[in-house]
Amino acid sequence: MIIGVPKEIKDHEYRVGLIPASVRELVLLNHQVLVETNAGAGIGLSDADYQAAGAFIISSAKEVFTRSEMIVKVKEPQAVERTMLHEGQILFTYLHLAPDLPQTKDLIKSKAVCIAYETVTDNKGTLPLLAPMSEVAGRMSVQAGAQTLENSRGGRGLLLSGVPGVEPAKVVILGGGVVGSNAARIALGMRADVTILDRNIHTLRALDAEFQGRAKVIYSTGEAINNLVVDADLIIGAVLIPGAAAPKLITAEHVKIMKQGSALVDVAIDQGGCFETSRPTTHSEPTYIIDDVVHYCVANMPGAVARTSTFALNNATLPYVLNLANKGYKKALLEDEGFLNGMNIMYGKVTCKEVADAFDLHFTDPTVALSMH
Repeated sequence: MIIGVPKEIKDHEYRVGLIPASVRELVLLNHQVLVETNAGAGIGLSDADYQAAGAFIISSAKEVFTRSEMIVKVKEPQAVERTMLHEGQILFTYLHLAPDLPQTKDLIKSKAVCIAYETVTDNKGTLPLLAPMSEVAGRMSVQAGAQTLENSRGGRGLLLSGVPGVEPAKVVILGGGVVGSNAARIALGMRADVTILDRNIHTLRALDAEFQGRAKVIYSTGEAINNLVVDADLIIGAVLIPGAAAPKLITAEHVKIMKQGSALVDVAIDQGGCFETSRPTTHSEPTYIIDDVVHYCVANMPGAVARTSTFALNNATLPYVLNLANKGYKKALLEDEGFLNGMNIMYGKVTCKEVADAFDLHFTDPTVALSMH
């Protein structure tokens, strides 16, 4: 199979779909890998590194898309990239379609086979290709929040840890999954006052056992959120409904009653955000202020630590890339029900129910879609 790796073009996005070690694994199995020039330059991976691994360096994204049977990326294809997709081509990347109707329409029109990292599941029902970036984003969310609380960023002028004689900042984390638990570990390491909310009692028990009372774990209800937002200095949104738009847990009314200079970090922004006042921002302009509350809603947070993120992502995605290349998409997906969950759009049909429901589009069962091609 011919696999293409274009250079990412989203604002301050330096991650890359395949690292040289992953390329070498594919080349050893007689696959051909086309890498756009400077695709890995932002994280210290040169064209020479890729050539040494057996890749062919291609001068333009257009040629990569034209010649490749499968495109492996990191972020969702931008508008100009979507015009380069062609019928039957495999697209394997993060998509986050539920809040993004323009992208959904373009991918339907392309008739490509679009497999989303974030909806692939494993035999435990977890999300193995989302998990590494969730770990990164969860840990980064506390760094971002700590900086956002500084006066120079519009914040209250708080040090997250406090100092002897001055209390630490109050951090509320909505969601105790991969993002939330990683955020809690870093926040506790920085000696913040941490409260975690979740609706899964087993998750709460596990977090309580791990943190041994250092973090407060509370069952998430509207009332609990109402009580906490007034005193919170930093709220981290870490909720996820796989494939679907995130629920709006913090309303515009909540924001109005928060402390002046407090901060919101919305890690769920890729799925539409879990704060009503959220809108996607970039690493170039990461924050904005509404009702004196600083919002940090960068849609590709792990892109800021692109080398760590790229290597972590490749550790998770490589087995799936190899399966697609070795078996073709039909056999690879049919043999693995969890992998099949990753198929969002195929030959113009929406095969992810959450995406179909988000836009009131017709849903086609993925096994039915596969049987038609």
